[in-house]
Amino acid sequence: QVQLVESGGGLVQAGDSLRLSCAASGRTLSSLSSYIMGWFRRAPGKEREFVASIRPSGGATYSSDSMKGRFTISRDNAKNTVYLQMNSLKPEDTAVYYCAARAVAANTWGSWGQGTQVTVSS
Repeated sequence: QVQLVESGGGLVQAGDSLRLSCAASGRTLSSLSSYIMGWFRRAPGKEREFVASIRPSGGATYSSDSMKGRFTISRDNAKNTVYLQMNSLKPEDTAVYYCAARAVAANTWGSWGQGTQVTVSS
């Protein structure tokens, strides 16, 4: 089991930037390089949605072109940490952001963090 702890959320104004971090640990975690890492979010009253993911090699996938233009996912395998840089934040980005890990050979996201709140005021 991989333990994930997010940090970096907060209250910002529209147009501001935030960088979220996700620190991974656990007895089964030999190296973060064996996991696909992802960010999801759940806005008030909505279902959890995919934001972005990054493969061990660094290849990234985003939920939409709009997201890709404002958000950047990155990873530091040596530090067992994944980041989500969010620029030009909008009020509709307000949500709890969750980090998740999926073993490369797995079909489901097996580990989740507790989430970090991001609130964007207009």
